[in-house]
Amino acid sequence: MSAGENGYGVEVLESPSGWRVAITGPDGTVLTERSCADHVEARTFASTVRQHIYWLSPQKFREYYRV
Repeated sequence: MSAGENGYGVEVLESPSGWRVAITGPDGTVLTERSCADHVEARTFASTVRQHIYWLSPQKFREYYRV
């Protein structure tokens, strides 16, 4: 997991049912998850989330991702 400047983080997870990306809150709890078709999609989406963690204010990040 990586936590950004605003405290949010993102994880790429693999499970028997497939790949997913989890967005975590400042306290480490999973706030939302997104299923992905494969590892490439999961990494691409996680990279976008990481950029948004860095660029957006915490309020804008919460609004954008509805967390």
